[in-house]
Amino acid sequence: VPLLANAQEGVHVRRPGDQIEITVGGKSFATYSFGPEAPKPYMYPLRSAQGTIITRGYPMVNIPGEDHDHPHHRAMYFAHGDINGIDFWGEKVESRKQQTAGGKYYATSEELPKGRTVFRKIEEIKSGPDFATLKADFDLVGPDGKAIASETQEYVFRGDASTRTIDCTFTITANYGPVKMGDTKEGTFAIRVAHDLTGSKARMLNSNGKVGEKGIWGKRADWVDYSGAVKGEKLGITIFDNPQNLRHPTTWHARDYGLFAVNPFGEHDFYHDPKRDGSYTIAPGQSLTLRY
Repeated sequence: VPLLANAQEGVHVRRPGDQIEITVGGKSFATYSFGPEAPKPYMYPLRSAQGTIITRGYPMVNIPGEDHDHPHHRAMYFAHGDINGIDFWGEKVESRKQQTAGGKYYATSEELPKGRTVFRKIEEIKSGPDFATLKADFDLVGPDGKAIASETQEYVFRGDASTRTIDCTFTITANYGPVKMGDTKEGTFAIRVAHDLTGSKARMLNSNGKVGEKGIWGKRADWVDYSGAVKGEKLGITIFDNPQNLRHPTTWHARDYGLFAVNPFGEHDFYHDPKRDGSYTIAPGQSLTLRY
């Protein structure tokens, strides 16, 4: 049975240049950007079924009233802050002001050389009556210009009159030698939510019934939900950790200032224990797949 009231409109993906536009029933859902203007691919904006933008615009666009902290938080993205000692999460060394959100300073785990997630090719874009698919290949490139790993990002988009979903699959392959996903809180699959879903205006809830940053940040859970009213529309956005993922149920780098992230590697910080090692090494020729 088609998900959409107007099934012939379906879920469509279209590629103009270095972007892919996704529509559901003729309504804009998301835009995927993978051009060289940014150090990593990202999805902005993400919209509810009613068309409300649920992700922060900065640094892609300047919207009055938005926060301008952490300019590497590009709406929705996959990146990690320590891969073979290279930072693919941050984009440049940030000032103390840029790392301050809601009056609180959030120090980075450590300053590492910055890498880039460099687009190689689109493997697949396919529209359909019930869902659309997108698959893109990238190289993880260090500051010396040499690739240290390859990465594939796959998405399946669905929607109906009241909901939108994206199935996300990220695969890192160690095709240039071993790949060590380092222990750092700076990662890994993230959404920077709109300003209306931050602070006291919104509710953070996890699968264990814990509410707020104190009960959720660094803790394990099957899912986390941010809910509230954005531009007057009552809505929620949830990330689910796939049961097949590494270290399920995962740990969450989820902040009430708007950073909503899954990170299975950041045990030093999450457990406040420098003796813990949350790193994970992918052997040469092998891969690690994470699904959300």
